[in-house]
Amino acid sequence: MFDIKKFRDTPTPFYYYDMELLSNTLDAIKKASPEKEYCVHYAIKANSNPMILKFIAKNGFGADCVSEGEIRAAINAGFPAEKIVFAGVGKGDSEIDFAIDNGVGCFNVESLPELQLINEMAINKDKVVNVALRVNPNIDAHTHHYITTGLDENKFGIALEMLDEAITYCLKQPNLHLIGLHFHIGSQITTNEPFKVLCAKINAMVEHYSAQGINFESINVGGGLGIDYENPDSNPIPDFSSYFDTFRKNLKLSKGQSLHFELGRSVVAQCGSLITKVLYVKEGLKKKFVIVDAGMTDLIRPALYQAHHLIQNITSSSSLTETYDVVGPICESSDCFGVNETLPVTSRGDLLALRSAGAYGEIMASQYNCRKLPQAIFN
Repeated sequence: MFDIKKFRDTPTPFYYYDMELLSNTLDAIKKASPEKEYCVHYAIKANSNPMILKFIAKNGFGADCVSEGEIRAAINAGFPAEKIVFAGVGKGDSEIDFAIDNGVGCFNVESLPELQLINEMAINKDKVVNVALRVNPNIDAHTHHYITTGLDENKFGIALEMLDEAITYCLKQPNLHLIGLHFHIGSQITTNEPFKVLCAKINAMVEHYSAQGINFESINVGGGLGIDYENPDSNPIPDFSSYFDTFRKNLKLSKGQSLHFELGRSVVAQCGSLITKVLYVKEGLKKKFVIVDAGMTDLIRPALYQAHHLIQNITSSSSLTETYDVVGPICESSDCFGVNETLPVTSRGDLLALRSAGAYGEIMASQYNCRKLPQAIFN
């Protein structure tokens, strides 16, 4: 999997992307969702590397964007504007202006004030804009509190109690075309049960409005499908068949109604690894520390979410193991990738791979401590 010779010639730290695995992942998604009513939009916030984006666009996927910058990146990569959905709880005036001018397929709207602003701007441009209302269904996805999005206390979406007002407003505005409802209940969801609960809530909601003569052209169930961070080699591709089957079996689509998905992490996470070099092996009073040249500036998830990535020494030939804390060089105590990691005996100059880093890795890198951003290489 890893070309060690090539890695030796590349300055660390860097991101390595396995494009064959990405290709196989995209094929698995297409195979598991062959229905023409199913539309998969790649969530660009997971990874916006231009080469990754172009590859996904060429495979026929749409794009899920949350900023003007992401819309620009999507268009530049070849995603058709009509297959771009624009989400985000805080869309700025200039971002809405840009999205309307470029003909994005739909705005996923998260509040009545946002809806009113989009309407005003559409009127000024004499355009009709497609909108979907993001509903907060109050579903606990049983994930980290930083990445759950569907509970009442979250900032995202329109509360169920306020949905009637938003729908009524849309239907009175000739410059707004209400095409559907949008949902997203969280990220790194590793059981299908929350998605089943979501389907039941959507079915009841759609039936309720259908009885009033209000029908929706599309339903957008967002994303959230998780991956196996601890066993990336055993489970390199998520169980997309089971995921799509959950909606196929539990969601009642009307004739001609389209179903939209916004997958991000599950598409790109496993194809990416952060490669870092060991600077020092430091003996403490009670612990041994492996100090590497990658830090929380290169991969912030462990510091931000207390997330864990499988750490592998990919150059040590030792059959013996030691227990280490793997830490970076940043002047923060939270700059730690792993505590009590069992690794082959590790020495200065060894290369470590932090696996499953293709999502929310490179895209969240920063230049704190005036560090350079990591480069990316591809197989």
